[in-house]
Amino acid sequence: MAEDKDESQEKTQDPTSRRLEKAREDGKVVTSREMQVFTILTIGVMLMYVLPALFDDFLKITASFFNFGPELLSGRSPLESIKDAIYFVLKVIVIFSFPLIVVCIITQFVVGGINFSLKSIHFKFSKMNPIKGLGKIFSTKGLVELAKSLLKVFFLGIISYQVLLYYLPELINISEANLFSALSRLVSFFPILVICLLIALAVIAAIDFTYQKYDYIKSLKMSHQDIKDEYKDTDGQPEVKQKIRKLQMDASRKTRKENASIENLDQATAIITNPTHFAIALKYEVGDSTAPTVIAKGKGKNAELIIEKAKKLNIGNMQSPVLARALYFTTEIGDEIVSKLYNAVAIALAYIYKINNGEDIEKPEIEVPSDLIFDENGKSDV
Repeated sequence: MAEDKDESQEKTQDPTSRRLEKAREDGKVVTSREMQVFTILTIGVMLMYVLPALFDDFLKITASFFNFGPELLSGRSPLESIKDAIYFVLKVIVIFSFPLIVVCIITQFVVGGINFSLKSIHFKFSKMNPIKGLGKIFSTKGLVELAKSLLKVFFLGIISYQVLLYYLPELINISEANLFSALSRLVSFFPILVICLLIALAVIAAIDFTYQKYDYIKSLKMSHQDIKDEYKDTDGQPEVKQKIRKLQMDASRKTRKENASIENLDQATAIITNPTHFAIALKYEVGDSTAPTVIAKGKGKNAELIIEKAKKLNIGNMQSPVLARALYFTTEIGDEIVSKLYNAVAIALAYIYKINNGEDIEKPEIEVPSDLIFDENGKSDV
């Protein structure tokens, strides 16, 4: 008994959808700092090369701080240089910060979704406890984060060292060149180093994202007892019971209506089948200004009854799974077919009409709009 109890308490089961939803309500989502670092640095570097004019302004403003003499003689106050510098900083903040904020939001949306929860920012006095803070630092997760940081620094250091080692002969000779030539060599070296580091950061980000997702799911794993308790709590909620009761009543009402519709089958012009799981009886009079009407439909056993009775009544039948499901899930008994199915139904009725008149023709391919393609459970592929 004790062993069974221990097994029921082991958190070995993947979290349920309710458990994941509750975690989101509490502000817990998958997040990866390394992925954020990689995307922000990548976009930042791209902006640096896309907006080179900013760097020209930066060099001019910087030079103006070391050139007060002529400015004073010309009547230009040093305060104007400071004003230009402040304007430049504000311009950089606006131009750079907005794209970076957008990228940061998009990255989090892709990694684990965006969720705003007041619970995650709710103040708790327990968070002020220094002992608990030290416990978090030296916890398993804290040690893992420390190990990750050290490995990242080591990995990026190795990459930088290898790149510097490769360009070392050229860098040593920079002192022999003039200022313009030296700067040109440094500028040509810098992109190579940045690209290598970004590639390394991409690898680190991918590894970190995989680990964070694994750790997130692991932290939400449930025991068999947790699942049983959740099921009892959910099933016992009045609103859930009411919803289940409503679904049952709707299903029962729909089944009774389908059963009753079979009695009207003698009015049908044609039958569209799946060929056995779905059956829809259509009524249409040639020259009628109204669209074809669904006078009977069924699924499973009711579909078999419709097909069987239609044979006895010599009603034309065409097998088209995609059209049968589209009609079943979009049109109620007694209603006209939806306009998006006019063309498909017209082709089907024309085929059945010619077959009934003894013509030997090839069965046409029926196509329906992509948003009306359903599986057997009524789920759209779009």
